[in-house]
Amino acid sequence: MPNYINKDDVQFLLKSSKKKTISIELIETDKMEGWAKNATPSQQQWIKANNFTAKDGEVITFSNEQGEMDLVLVGVSDEGINPWFFSGVVGKLPDGTYKIATELNELEACSAAFGWAMGHYQFDQYLKDKNDKAAFLIVPNTCDYAHVSALVNGTYLARDLVNVPTCDMGPTELEEVARKLSKTYSAKIKTIVGDDLLKKGFETIHTVGRAAEKEPRLIDMTWGHKDAPKVTLVGKGVCFDTGGLDIKPSGAMLTMKKDMGGAAHVLGLGQMIMALNLNIRLRILIPAVENNISSNAFRPGDIIKSYEGTTIEVGNTDAEGRLVLCDALALASEENPDLILDFATLTGAARVAMGPDVPPYFTDDANLSTALQSLSEIENDPLWPMPLYQPYKKLLNSSIADINNVATTGFGGAITAALFLKHFVGKDITWAHFDVYAWNTGNRPGKPKGGEAMGLRTVFRYLKEKYQS
Repeated sequence: MPNYINKDDVQFLLKSSKKKTISIELIETDKMEGWAKNATPSQQQWIKANNFTAKDGEVITFSNEQGEMDLVLVGVSDEGINPWFFSGVVGKLPDGTYKIATELNELEACSAAFGWAMGHYQFDQYLKDKNDKAAFLIVPNTCDYAHVSALVNGTYLARDLVNVPTCDMGPTELEEVARKLSKTYSAKIKTIVGDDLLKKGFETIHTVGRAAEKEPRLIDMTWGHKDAPKVTLVGKGVCFDTGGLDIKPSGAMLTMKKDMGGAAHVLGLGQMIMALNLNIRLRILIPAVENNISSNAFRPGDIIKSYEGTTIEVGNTDAEGRLVLCDALALASEENPDLILDFATLTGAARVAMGPDVPPYFTDDANLSTALQSLSEIENDPLWPMPLYQPYKKLLNSSIADINNVATTGFGGAITAALFLKHFVGKDITWAHFDVYAWNTGNRPGKPKGGEAMGLRTVFRYLKEKYQS
């Protein structure tokens, strides 16, 4: 298995270089005319020949008398700099070593470096011919290199894990990645596999995954000082979802390798936390399964007893993510952590409500919600709050069990799914649930089609500001 885990440096970001560097100068559109007046005659001629007006993201390169490129001019609009701006810039530049000559504040500098690295991201593990583009950036002095390195490596990890097909990223392989991550950062890890899940009371995880060739498991990783504030990350690890006996249409299965996107998110976020040594006692819980079809697959109408004791009527086997998560959330609640965050590719309803790019989150904690919404704007990493509307919980009523895993209506599907999860979170524990898509539907600068980490920069900034040692 390839090593998806990079601990420190980022390949295309340099702290310094002895090689000849090419300056990048950012020019606001309305200041282009003044810049051109002070340019050399040859530069003025080149600007005119290329009809360069410094529109947002527009790039023009200049060469010296020896024919060597020595300056890049990039147009910037009033909206300023975001990471994807620089992803677009790097895609227009030839190989070389670059430095940004324009002064940037810390947020802008970190955005530039992160976007530069994202502009290089590609998932080429299965390709014979690989893109060897190598445009290096000397990060600005105002950039916190360690912070950006953690963001890049955690994002790359999450994207890679989602992109690997299930034949090479089933529950067994997902555990292997977690073990490698644990070894890299001296964390502790244990797993409960197969029928041992039943012995420990994790019937929902076992039930969903028992029909697959690779046994279901619960991955449990801990890191940090035992006396530090406890933060627990729970990630849905459904490595493939056929829908079970309520089988999905074939077209809907084409991207179901991404149904472990929640697990990918918590492993990526966990790497960020450990890389910067935040002052927390981190726990990562991943119920890893395949929702497959066989003679022992669970059925609509079955009743499962959860780890917490609640009995669950299976209204639909394709609502399996909440089933595996409920036992993990109940286990997480036992030690009464300061914060529980779960990530899951949980509902199509969330995509209908918010589209593919904006993950909704659910929490009862007003302060946490306000902070996440504010930081998402700063990080250019969209998140949006949705309500835990309690009256909708009655839609999950069952006449023969304590609760049903699906509502009696399709309306408000993301909300009823979140309410189901909330049922298994301990009282008075701060908790947030992120319903992520974990996928880019098309190619954009820095965001190639395929696996995506959503909301991680926002959540990491929140955790860093609260728990930085």
